Amino acid sequence: MVKRRLFKFLAKINKLLLPRYSRRDLNKLSKFDKALVAYRYWVTIQALE
Repeated sequence: MVKRRLFKFLAKINKLLLPRYSRRDLNKLSKFDKALVAYRYWVTIQALE
């Protein structure tokens, strides 16, 4: 329960602070940008479980 709340909070922070990559070609991103996409994906999945 606490874990889920933590990840929901992180997801909200990510949505506000981190850039969106939905319209960009993921193959052309830098390694840092790919890491940010992976982090956002991981937090989103954890918040949904």
